[in-house]
Amino acid sequence: MEDRFSGKILRRPGNPDLTLPTMGEIGLNQFAPYLMNRIAARWNANLAEELKAHDITTTKMRALAILSLTPSVTINELSVFAVTEQSTMSRTLDSLEEQGYIRRQSRPEDMRIRDVTITEEGREAFDKVWPTMYDLFLHMFDGVEEEEYRLFLSVLHRVLTNIRKHDI
Repeated sequence: MEDRFSGKILRRPGNPDLTLPTMGEIGLNQFAPYLMNRIAARWNANLAEELKAHDITTTKMRALAILSLTPSVTINELSVFAVTEQSTMSRTLDSLEEQGYIRRQSRPEDMRIRDVTITEEGREAFDKVWPTMYDLFLHMFDGVEEEEYRLFLSVLHRVLTNIRKHDI
């Protein structure tokens, strides 16, 4: 797709001199939400294909990745971190528990809350897929310098802060 718009894309409200650009003027390749969706979809498709060899789904991998970094999370927290509906996460955790990769335990002070932790088997399963994930990550950022990557992360964190609904 052709980049046709050379004007200012981020026109802030309240400036009467600036008119709202049209989607046609901006174009898809200059519209960040489109690019973010495209990148995320391609990442997920590539990862899903690679994970088949390990007999693991992307949702399971996300749960194991998060649990490998934290001692314990609730199902709600895990759903937010994994960007997955809670019902999908509950089914995923059922399967991970059957595989012996996670444990769910009710909190003694509040039996309604269940903490999820990774088992040694779950940690080993994640350790097996991590090299594949990291290789895909390196491929995605081929030609991007460390300084550019850090700036990119900084912008992503600012955007996430602007749109997020959860404190995590």
